[in-house]
This record gives sequence, structure tokens and C-alpha cells, in this order.
Amino acid sequence: MSAPHARTEHALAKVPEVTLGFWLIKIAATTLGETGGDAVSMSMNLGYPVGTGIFAATFLAAVIAQARAKGFHPSLYWRTIIATARVGTTPADFADRSLGIGYIQRRPCCWPSC
Repeated sequence: MSAPHARTEHALAKVPEVTLGFWLIKIAATTLGETGGDAVSMSMNLGYPVGTGIFAATFLAAVIAQARAKGFHPSLYWRTIIATARVGTTPADFADRSLGIGYIQRRPCCWPSC
């Protein structure tokens, strides 16, 4: 077996089969990640910069553990997915809500003049 082929097989051995169950868990994990970001940043009053730091550290730890894993470990895989959602959501919320640079504000569209 060639080296590139072996690396591809090794990488594919670390992800689950994409089925309906996969998508249901993915949606739940993403929701949990976003809710966790809001809970730490807003409900616990730690703020977005602190929340971002916490989630960046947990994200890096999860990615390093996933990269070092020898095979597929469902709990590690989904922990990494949740960490990805948290580390993406919290800085985006900080940029939008605290810095005011998040989303482009568009004026209302009045068809057909848009």
C-alpha cells in the first residue's frame, strides 16, 4: 500500500459513517456548542474575551487529542465537534455584539427597486 493511500485510510478511520444518526447528533452537538458559548459568556457573566480564551484552549486540546488518536473514538470526535462550534460562535458574537463589526447592515429592500 502506498504512503498517501495509507494516510487517507488512517484519516478516514477517525470519522463516523455519515448516516441520519450522524446528522442528528451533529445538529445536537452544534446547538450544544452554541448554547455553551452563550452560557459561559453571558449567563456566567465572564464576557466574550474570557469565553473565547476558554473555548480556544478546549478546542486546541480536543484537536490535538483527535490528531493523536489511533482510531475512531466517538466521544473524542464529538467533543472536538462541540469545541469547534463553541470556538467559532463566541468570537463571532464578541465581534458583533461588543465590537460592532460583525454583520453588514443592509437597508430594507423594496422590490422591484432592489
